[in-house]
Amino acid sequence: MRVFESDSIRNICIIGHGAAGKTSLTSAILFDSGAVNRLARVEDGNTVTDWEDEEIERKISISCALAHCEWSKRKINILDTPGYRPFLAETQLSVRAADAAVVVVDAVAGVEVQTEKVWNFCNEYSLPRMIVINKADRDNASSERTLAALEEAFGRAAVALEIPMGMEKEFSGVISLITGKAYRYERDGSGKFQETEVPAQYQDELAERRDKLIEMVAEGSDALMEKFFAEGTLDQADLMEGLKIGVGQGSLYPIFYASSTLNIGIPQILDAVTELCPSPAAVGQSTGTDPKTGEPVVRRISGQEPYSAYVFKTIADPFAGRISLIKLYSGTMRSDTVYHNQTKDKSEKLGPLQVPQGKTMVPIGEVQAGDFFAVTKLRETSTGDTLCDPAHPILFSSVELPEPSITFAIEPKSRGDEDKISNAMARIIEEDGAIRYTRDPQTKQLLLAGSDQLHVEVTVSKLRKRYGVEVLLKTPKIPYRETIRGKADVQGRHKKQTGGHGQFGDCWIRMEPLPRGGGFEFADDIFGGAIPRNFIPAVEKGIVEAAERGYLAGFPVVDFKVTLYDGSFHPVDSSEMAFKIAGRLAFRKAMESARPVLLEPVMNVEIYAPQEYAGALTGDLSSRRGRLQGMDIKRDIQIIKAQVPMAEMVSYSPVLTSMTGGRGSYHMEFSHYDEVPAQIAQKIIEESSKDKKEEEE
Repeated sequence: MRVFESDSIRNICIIGHGAAGKTSLTSAILFDSGAVNRLARVEDGNTVTDWEDEEIERKISISCALAHCEWSKRKINILDTPGYRPFLAETQLSVRAADAAVVVVDAVAGVEVQTEKVWNFCNEYSLPRMIVINKADRDNASSERTLAALEEAFGRAAVALEIPMGMEKEFSGVISLITGKAYRYERDGSGKFQETEVPAQYQDELAERRDKLIEMVAEGSDALMEKFFAEGTLDQADLMEGLKIGVGQGSLYPIFYASSTLNIGIPQILDAVTELCPSPAAVGQSTGTDPKTGEPVVRRISGQEPYSAYVFKTIADPFAGRISLIKLYSGTMRSDTVYHNQTKDKSEKLGPLQVPQGKTMVPIGEVQAGDFFAVTKLRETSTGDTLCDPAHPILFSSVELPEPSITFAIEPKSRGDEDKISNAMARIIEEDGAIRYTRDPQTKQLLLAGSDQLHVEVTVSKLRKRYGVEVLLKTPKIPYRETIRGKADVQGRHKKQTGGHGQFGDCWIRMEPLPRGGGFEFADDIFGGAIPRNFIPAVEKGIVEAAERGYLAGFPVVDFKVTLYDGSFHPVDSSEMAFKIAGRLAFRKAMESARPVLLEPVMNVEIYAPQEYAGALTGDLSSRRGRLQGMDIKRDIQIIKAQVPMAEMVSYSPVLTSMTGGRGSYHMEFSHYDEVPAQIAQKIIEESSKDKKEEEE
C-alpha cells in the first residue's frame, strides 16, 4: 500500500445514535470508492466494520472499527463507531483520534438522545463536523422536520448544502447548493448517477437556500463579508473557501442527504470530506504535556518533526493477539523498529506496520504524520499510551471513560475455571476499558460491571466464544453495611484455665457512632499500665476482625469509634491472642446495646426518556423508594434525577426497556450509604440467618 503525506489524509469518525445507519454509510463509502467490490449490508452480516460475532449476530456495532479508502487522490481513514449507549466509550476513543466527524442522523427519528451525546464528545475535542441525514428513502422520512430538529439542537450553524429530490419512496437524488446541479441516482444500489440540470420545481427553493447559505458563509470571514457587500454574492470558489474555513473553525456544520442502503448521495459526501474536512497538516499541531514538568508541549503535525504517536484502541484478537491501533501525530515510523513508550518509560519493538481494513490487515512499510496504523503483539503498550522520541518527550492525554453503572455476579459453570476467567477478562479489559472485573472482599463474589445489562451480556458472550469459558450471570449481593446509632460502655473479659498456662485478657471499651463515611477509629486511653502496651494492638485487631464479620446480618460494621480506657492482665496467662479474643467479646457486647442498624448503598440515578413516559417513570421510582432530585427537558427528552437504593435498581434495565418501548436509558453511580427501613432490614437479617444455617448444614 502506498504511503500518503499528511496533506493528503483525512481522518473521520462516523458517529450518531444507534441504528442511524453509520455502518451502512461506511459500507457504501467503501464500495463507491472502490475499496471493496460489493455493497455489504448489516442485515447480511458481511460489512467490513462489523466483523465480530456479536456484532453480526445482534446487527449492531459494539466496537469502533478502522477502515480506509481513496477518493480524489486522497486517503480517507474511517472510524465506524457504536451508537448505542452501552458502547459509547468506544465512540469516545474514536472522537479523540479523529480530525473531523460525520454525524449521521435518521431522517425518520431525527435528533435522538445519543446524537446529542456524541455531539458533546466532538465539542470536548473541538472537532469539525458535518451532518448526514440518512435513510431519506424510509417511510415517514421528513427533510423539514429533521432540519428543524437539527437547527433547534445545534443552532443555525447546521446548514444544508443539498436539497433532497423527493423523500421516502420518492427519494432519488440530491441537488447541490454549491454546484447548482442535480444528481439523479439509480435505485438499485449501484451508486450510478447522472448529473443534470435542476428540475423546474426546485429552482425557487435552490435560489432561496443558496442565498441564505452565501450569507452564512460570508459571516465567517471579514474578507468574504466585504466581497459579499460589494458584489451581493460569492462565486463558487469563494463559497467553497468560506465553507472550508467555517467547517474548520466549527462555525458551520454542513448537512447532506443520503440513503446508504440504496447507495444514494455517497459521492457528494466523499467530495465534501476531501474538500471541507481538514487534513492533519491543516489541523497543524497537537498538544500534550512534558512528562517531567507537566507543562504544555506543542508538536507540529509534520514528517519533519520527532516522532510522536498515540495508542487510541486495543483489539484483543484470540488468534493474532493484542492489536494496537495507533495515530501518528508527528514524524515518520517504520516497520521492525524499536520505539520508546513514554507512558511506561520502556522501549518497544514494533513489528510489521499494517493498515486495518476492518479485520483484514494490509502491510505498509512506513507511515507519515497524521496517518493511522496497527501493530500486533506489543508487550508493554496499551490503550492511552504515548510513543515518542525520548530526546523530545511528550505525553498525549488519554480518554477518561465513564464508570460502570450496573454490576452482575458471575460464576464459572465448571469448577476450577476461575483462573481461566481471570486470564480471559484481562484480555477483554485490554480491549474494553469500560468493563470492570473484581472480587468483592465482603461477599466473595466475582463481579462483572459494565455500562448496562447489554454491555455485560456481550462480555459474557465474548468469554464463551473467544476463550471457551462458560459463566452464569447472577444478581449481585448488595454490599450492605452495619453501624450503630447509640453508645455503649462494656467489658470484654476472656479467661480460660487449662493444663499449664491459662489465657487471660480483660479490657473496657467505650463505643460511639461516627458521622456517615467516618469509617473506624480506635483510641488508646490506657493509663498506668492497666494493659501492657504490647497487648493494646491485639485488642484493636480483635475489634476490627469482629466488625468485619458483622453483628446483625454478617455485613461489616462501619462508622464507629472505640476508646480503650481500662483493663487488667495476668503476668503469666496474658497473651496477644487472649487480648484479641477479649476485644472481640467486648465488641459483640457493645453492639448489643449500641442500637445497631443496617445501611444500604444509595445511587444517583439519571433517566432519559421521551416526555410521555415521565409520569409512569417517576411513579415507578417512588415505588422503588426513590427520592426525586429534579427534572429537566431537552428537546422532548425528559431527564429525571433521583436517588434510589441499589437494591431497588439491580433489575431496572429490563423494566425501563419495557416501560419505554426501548426508548429510555439510564445512568447511575454510587452516592452514599443510608439506613435501611426497619421492616426491610428485618427481612434482610432473617434471610442472612437462613443462609448461614444452610451453609452450616
